[in-house]
Amino acid sequence: MKLLPFYQQGIIEAGCDEAGRGCLAGPVFAASVILDKNVDIPLLNDSKKLSNNQRYKLREQIESQAIAFSVAYLNNEEIDQHNIFKSSIFAMHRAIGDLYKKPELLLIDGKYFYEYGNIPHHCIIKGDGKYLSIAAASILAKTYRDDYMIELNKTYPQYHWNRNKGYPTRQHRQAIKEFGITPFHRKSFQLLPDE
Repeated sequence: MKLLPFYQQGIIEAGCDEAGRGCLAGPVFAASVILDKNVDIPLLNDSKKLSNNQRYKLREQIESQAIAFSVAYLNNEEIDQHNIFKSSIFAMHRAIGDLYKKPELLLIDGKYFYEYGNIPHHCIIKGDGKYLSIAAASILAKTYRDDYMIELNKTYPQYHWNRNKGYPTRQHRQAIKEFGITPFHRKSFQLLPDE
């Protein structure tokens, strides 16, 4: 299915998405992207449908061709304070607030969003597979979060965050059992399954 370049013609739209909701460690990242209606990035798609190499190549194209883009995050302590649902939305708010150009409409991936200022928004389920701007935001959020976790892995190699990126893999949970938690784990999450 070909992704759509816009929701409403003739206005400035920003696509928004997040990455890292289901992780046991690290921040939740969000990105907001404003694309030109005639943008030409042929492989642009939902980040989950792309290989790692494709995502990083597309990130370069998105950043060079976007009218504006921004990436933001809430760290694990903020997630523990607010809960992951609110934190995902607040991360999107931060990303929108950091755009140098003010959008006139927000396209949000998913079902829920809290109003941001006086900018109208549309929540679109699986929007990252429907609209180019949301797909672009999904790629930026994912790749910037991956970079963050790979960097953290240098300090905490036993958790294999360079591979699992903080998600609840068997290897990650085994490391929590063996070594305990780090300052980057989300204490409000169930880090280990009930025995």
